[in-house]
Amino acid sequence: MPESESTSELAQAIDRYLADLRLKNASPHTLRNYAVDLTDFNEYFSPPGAAPPAPASITALELREWLGSLYERGLDPVSTRRKLAVVRSLYRFLTREGSIETNVARLVRTPKAPKRMPIVPSAEQTNGLIDSVALAELDRPQPERDLLLFELLYGCGLRISELVGLDLDDFDRSEHWIRVRGKGRKERQVPYGSKAASALDLYLPSRAPARPDERALLLSRRGTRLSDRTAREVVKFYSRMLAGDGSLHPHSFRHAYATHLLADGADLRAIQELLGHARLSTTQKYTQVSLTDLMAVYDRSHPKARG
Repeated sequence: MPESESTSELAQAIDRYLADLRLKNASPHTLRNYAVDLTDFNEYFSPPGAAPPAPASITALELREWLGSLYERGLDPVSTRRKLAVVRSLYRFLTREGSIETNVARLVRTPKAPKRMPIVPSAEQTNGLIDSVALAELDRPQPERDLLLFELLYGCGLRISELVGLDLDDFDRSEHWIRVRGKGRKERQVPYGSKAASALDLYLPSRAPARPDERALLLSRRGTRLSDRTAREVVKFYSRMLAGDGSLHPHSFRHAYATHLLADGADLRAIQELLGHARLSTTQKYTQVSLTDLMAVYDRSHPKARG
């Protein structure tokens, strides 16, 4: 009788790896996504009625065939790159623990991803949307919370996971600093301005936690920590209703934060620190956005730009 999938060597290896990530305090978001990608990987190598091969017996050629199957399924290069990175990480863990000798996933070339410019609303569009949110004319259960959410997204350039992870004691209200926990649990200090401070003062009296010891800043209707999914829905709702643009998402405001800082003369290294980027090259994409905007202005405005 074939060994069941749940007890196969590959499934056990995946379970050990995810358990190791939990011990290292990986975020719930990371754990969830890694589990989905590795379950998909396990299913590909699990033929009907048989157990998948042991990790040590999977060859680089078979991994390339697996990548090819992702392409045939219509996955975009970014998703394919992510899945390969997760499998490489699994094999790196198995190499460290000694259950395999070679990380064959390193022998597989990473698919090239197309360079895409982030969609960035202008300063006028961004401020116009947030000003409309402040008017609280839409029938919403927590308008004060929603305003603070937008002010922190744009005013501080936070990732959505960083935003919903904020606690009350992360704020230095006298000096206007926030302690932000970013990717890899790295902490950084981010300043916030008068608009965010006013929104915070407006929100705190209306904050209604389900428990007296609830420390989360942004709360759901149930009085518990706001999930990133609900926060995304809030952004999409206001963007669609007030700006008529359903394509805006939380990261659009992080892009806007960086691009508008750069356009107003902020130093690229300073923006890197504010965003919590490990590499300056990640921040440099915003210079390309600014150059694209400048070219658009030139094409519209300069008489020599038009034939």
